[in-house]
Amino acid sequence: MTKPISYEECLDWIHSKLKFGIKPGLQRMEWMLGQLGNPQDKIQGIHIVGTNGKGSTVANLQQIFTTSDYQVGSFTSPFILDFRERISVNGRMISQADLINLVDRVYAIVEALPEETGLEPATEFEIITVMMFLYFAEIHPVDLVLVEAGLGGRLDSTNVFTPLMVVCPSIGLDHQAILGNAHVEIAREKAGAIKSGVPFVYATEREDVAQVFEDVCLDKRAPIYRLGADFSLKNGLYSDRAGHVLETIVPGLPGQHQISNAGLAIKASLLLQEQFPRVTKETIRQGLAQTSWVGRTELLASNLMIDGAHNDESVKALCDLLKSDYADKTIHILFAAIAGKPVETMLAQLAEVGQVTVTSFDYPTALSLEQYPANFAEITDFRQWLANTNFTASHDFYVVTGSLYFISQVRNHLIPFEESEREQKKRNL
Repeated sequence: MTKPISYEECLDWIHSKLKFGIKPGLQRMEWMLGQLGNPQDKIQGIHIVGTNGKGSTVANLQQIFTTSDYQVGSFTSPFILDFRERISVNGRMISQADLINLVDRVYAIVEALPEETGLEPATEFEIITVMMFLYFAEIHPVDLVLVEAGLGGRLDSTNVFTPLMVVCPSIGLDHQAILGNAHVEIAREKAGAIKSGVPFVYATEREDVAQVFEDVCLDKRAPIYRLGADFSLKNGLYSDRAGHVLETIVPGLPGQHQISNAGLAIKASLLLQEQFPRVTKETIRQGLAQTSWVGRTELLASNLMIDGAHNDESVKALCDLLKSDYADKTIHILFAAIAGKPVETMLAQLAEVGQVTVTSFDYPTALSLEQYPANFAEITDFRQWLANTNFTASHDFYVVTGSLYFISQVRNHLIPFEESEREQKKRNL
């Protein structure tokens, strides 16, 4: 493939690397970054690892530090509206011109990798991660970078820099074929992101997971802070062992699980106050209240929610929210997943709170209708289900959930991207 020039050609080149799949390991990353002068060493960042809650925690932290008048870069995945969301500054995605510039800078290095090193070709995620480090180090330097791990921690492509802090919102069973079949095995992989002397802030209800983290942090002499033991957020009141107290905390993201993510964001922000003195109790409070996250418990109408609940734990969080906040409604659920997910147990949970219909969508690993349990209603096209909904009915509540790739397509159907981009620009003026 010749060197891409236009924005569309750049996207095509990046996406062409999807065929190389997921390949845990750091050698390819280290070589490419070395060719670029190791830009990952020039940023100040927080590394966010874990199974669920990474995106929400990034959103909370981004809003807190932006409200505190800092320039905040974020690296997240997957995207919902536009590919460029994955690299953003203060919640606003990078420009097409910046993405073209990044591809121009990394193209030759990426293509030379297998020939000059004997290693396998770079994956799509590795290329995007290299671009992100380069962007925040040299093209658009920021005060703080929030780096969301892609998969795991120890061998994840993002695990090539020394962060100011590592935050882990949860440990659940996901990507078992790569990370392990037990919570402890997965925790060990996530703990591989912990660095010597770097604070580690986490949440878990499992003592075996907590023991893994305690052991690793003790070995690396890393300060460790556990939600519920060293700090807490209950009924709008935050407190910790350091003596900090924040009252009237109302997270903008709904759901009991978001209380945990907000608590982690508060603790992380307070630990970084010395480096970022404009962070105050008031900016923390305001930032959390203003936080939103596209595609996660997002209301597109008064009775229509979309939520990328893509494993058992995130489905449980969604069901808990529906039981607590929408118990008086007749709940209708549309679900679609990709291969490798525990579909039967996910659907069983959803069926306890609403009427479930399954569907498929246009994605390489999307499940076909034949792959779902036979006892659920089916519909060929999600657009038909949406067309049959009554968005004005006060007694009905509609939920679209499952894969984030599915959620992305639904949202773009309901709110065309051009309109969403205009709205985003207005919010950032």
